[in-house]
Amino acid sequence: MKVAIVGPSTRFLSGISYFTIRLSNALAEFAEVKAILFREMLPKILFPGWKRVGKGLSSLKFGENVEVHEILDWYNPLTWLKAVEIARKADAVILEWWTSSVAHMYLAIELLMGRKPIIIEFHEVVDPFEHSILPIRAYSRVMGWVIREFATHFVVHSEADREIISRIYGIKREKIAVIPHGIYDHYEKLPKEEARATLGIKEDFVILFFGLLRPYKGVKYLLSAFERLPEEIAERSRLLIVGETWEDKEAVQLAMRSERRERISVVARYVSDAEAALFFSAADVLVVPYTRASQSGVAHIGMSFGMPIIASDVGGLRESLRKYAGTRFVQPRSVPSLRDALVDVFKHRREYEPPEDLRWESVARKWCELLTELKGEREKRN
Repeated sequence: MKVAIVGPSTRFLSGISYFTIRLSNALAEFAEVKAILFREMLPKILFPGWKRVGKGLSSLKFGENVEVHEILDWYNPLTWLKAVEIARKADAVILEWWTSSVAHMYLAIELLMGRKPIIIEFHEVVDPFEHSILPIRAYSRVMGWVIREFATHFVVHSEADREIISRIYGIKREKIAVIPHGIYDHYEKLPKEEARATLGIKEDFVILFFGLLRPYKGVKYLLSAFERLPEEIAERSRLLIVGETWEDKEAVQLAMRSERRERISVVARYVSDAEAALFFSAADVLVVPYTRASQSGVAHIGMSFGMPIIASDVGGLRESLRKYAGTRFVQPRSVPSLRDALVDVFKHRREYEPPEDLRWESVARKWCELLTELKGEREKRN
């Protein structure tokens, strides 16, 4: 089996970049994999995290058995033709859907691929930033419809997402496969006391929010819950809010004005993988207080560290975390629910094992089953 995966490179340092690498490496244990990557995905200034584009902040790399081609430029059709030349040698092509900024390149690849199976993997079902801007939203809808018409099959990470894209995009459910998101286990786990000493943390109970700051991430509810902790717990606690600020500048302002701001540390920037490992190693609990979600790559880091995770009971979060014994689900937007969960974790701290079906070997086997099925269907038609 030969597979071509098209997606963003580590230049863009996003969750989908990490996913593309991990999926490529995992599939390479069972198939011949070619990774075709965006070199210039869009004008850099339009990317919210443009200041870090191209900087080597990730320790995650493609394996030696993955053939990597970082060639796609948004403005150069010749690079699209080169990508098609490489992809045509594969039995199937996986397009990692992120934003409509890459739609014209995907369309060119689809039109020139002939009858090869093309799978669209929905890492993010709806991009909240695109959806908030009318012209971009209109373009995304039109181009998204065209691209989906040329696809053979679709992959999402949860049954909730399958329901969403079937209903919103009118895709038949039998054309949508559910394959879970693997855990991110490439971070080096450090002794807790060593990590805390490096970060200058002296408190006994460390609460972590990690990831891009966007309104739907629910940081303001976490801040309110932290302010409502019993004093005997709060005086022993440190809240870490670590992540690059995109649209949610309100959360940073709320943290700075909080009545417990002296116990809140805000790291409002993108951090390297080495720094991320420090924060996760130092923390006692990860909080994912999202108001909506397909999945959470951050939660998949938390599972690899074996830490308790407090997560909103929304979207695909329940499906991705329900088998993880360390999960405590809370009502979305509920400050009392978050506060009570924090108190519970404070009293009952321990480590947990991640579910076996979220390990990348298991995820890769599910992908191979789908790819083999699609290849067989194509051979029958021919």
